[in-house]
Amino acid sequence: MTIEYKQLAQVRENSTNAVSVYSPGAGETVQAFIKITNTTSSTVEGRVFHDNDGTTYDETTAIVWDIDIEPGQILEIDKIFMDNGDGNLAYRSSVANALTITVYGINKS
Repeated sequence: MTIEYKQLAQVRENSTNAVSVYSPGAGETVQAFIKITNTTSSTVEGRVFHDNDGTTYDETTAIVWDIDIEPGQILEIDKIFMDNGDGNLAYRSSVANALTITVYGINKS
């Protein structure tokens, strides 16, 4: 068994669509930590989704829904557990190119 602490993903989406940020590999168990940064001078709404076995990004998989993130503010979410290679962490920004999401994790394989 191998345990790694590392950055798993980083995305700054150029749209207002929900997009997958991270999916674990086959046979991996991950504890993820998310940081979302508003890099603009305006308040932006963000959403975060965790679909453990697919790609549904709506109210049924939301862990954050339309939360205001102020300019320069960081939203932190911790202790998201993933162990299904079909599962996804995703996010959505109300303004294109406004939110950068970084996913760190403890990966056991």
